[in-house]
Amino acid sequence: MRFKNTLTTTAATALIAAATLTAAGPAAAAGDTAPACIAREVVKQNKTARTTNNCGKNMHIQLVINNGPDKQCWTTFPGETLEWKWKVGSYGRIAVC
Repeated sequence: MRFKNTLTTTAATALIAAATLTAAGPAAAAGDTAPACIAREVVKQNKTARTTNNCGKNMHIQLVINNGPDKQCWTTFPGETLEWKWKVGSYGRIAVC
């Protein structure tokens, strides 16, 4: 009986820890500004940004919005172009994540 309670407690603790990590992940993901090999084209009036990965390797990047919600982290492959759009806030930077 004691063994079963220990497993249940351990499983519940693991579940709570996993839920905490999942919830905190996207909000805390933004890191340093992406390197120059991530080309950027920003049209602030249209609230649109395009990035092209010229780094020669996969990169994990996200759009950081000033006074608005940041976009989620994306993996971009060499040569790939991403288009980002937002509604609230203004362009901040492209960050690694």
